[in-house]
Amino acid sequence: MKMRAVQVLEPKQPLELGEIDLPEPGEARVLVKVEACGICHSDALLVENLWPHISYPRTPGHEVAGSVHALGPNSEPWKVGDRVAVGWHGGHCGHCDRCRRGDFITCRLLAIPGLSYDGGYAEYMLAPAVALARIPEPLSAAEAAPLMCAGVTTFNALRHSGAVPGDLVAILGIGGLGHLGVQFAARMGFETVAIARGAEKEPLAREFGAQHYIDSDAADVGKGLRALGGARVVLATATSAKAMAATIGGLGVDGQLLIVGAALEPLPLNTAMMIGQRQSVRAWPSGTCADSEDTMRFSVLTGVRARIEPMPLVRAAEAYERMMSNAARFRMVLTT
Repeated sequence: MKMRAVQVLEPKQPLELGEIDLPEPGEARVLVKVEACGICHSDALLVENLWPHISYPRTPGHEVAGSVHALGPNSEPWKVGDRVAVGWHGGHCGHCDRCRRGDFITCRLLAIPGLSYDGGYAEYMLAPAVALARIPEPLSAAEAAPLMCAGVTTFNALRHSGAVPGDLVAILGIGGLGHLGVQFAARMGFETVAIARGAEKEPLAREFGAQHYIDSDAADVGKGLRALGGARVVLATATSAKAMAATIGGLGVDGQLLIVGAALEPLPLNTAMMIGQRQSVRAWPSGTCADSEDTMRFSVLTGVRARIEPMPLVRAAEAYERMMSNAARFRMVLTT
């Protein structure tokens, strides 16, 4: 039996849609019928061969939502028909020092869909049973998919940041991650500041729940945050070290720059200033399947939803290019 799948045949080659054999689930594996798959900037790690030990051809996609189609042996607790999703945490070894401490997202051999094995730009995909998250009924597959990376990353970072309701929390960037970060921050009870380039983004930021907006093109971000009392947390979703550095002067005492958007250039720091205020820089990865379930439940409870642009699987290459050119508003989602 065949299925349609999008593949990167070789590094730096365009996405190609074709037919491949439908895989059979092995030990502790589940065959997921994909209904939706979000497109993430991290998918470029596959296309550009920026991740170690990738085998080609490979199908991208780590924001996957669908249902259980078939089960391999020892794939409890799942049943055929269960609505499930899988994200950046696509399995762990269970025996390294990190796994032995229960910190599966930092597993030394972390498996990532679309990098370690074929991901969700396809009609079906195989996933380890331990990597699946259960989708709550009110969420559609297209709504759940972006929460598997963009959602869980921002939600998990904020809830582990140390900020408490009433604290000033700023979200740097209002893109695929940032528009969810603003929503989560507002619903968590933080005094929420959105920081982005251009005055035209302010109405959307306020619609998402921001009480304040700083246009980084027109104002000094650090001064703007200090005028509001200084940020307890700046959640950096924008992939620009320069933009991140501009926020550090706006941190309050014990303020934290919390990075979830990966920038490849070095981050300049004025450490002398930071010492006196006990300020810090921290980064946060995504989350496990349990964290993804928490993210979805919180989203259902509070009304957080990703703004998506759905496209059929046959237009995957177009959707990927739209994401890479920053034209997406705000998350491209492939549907099968």
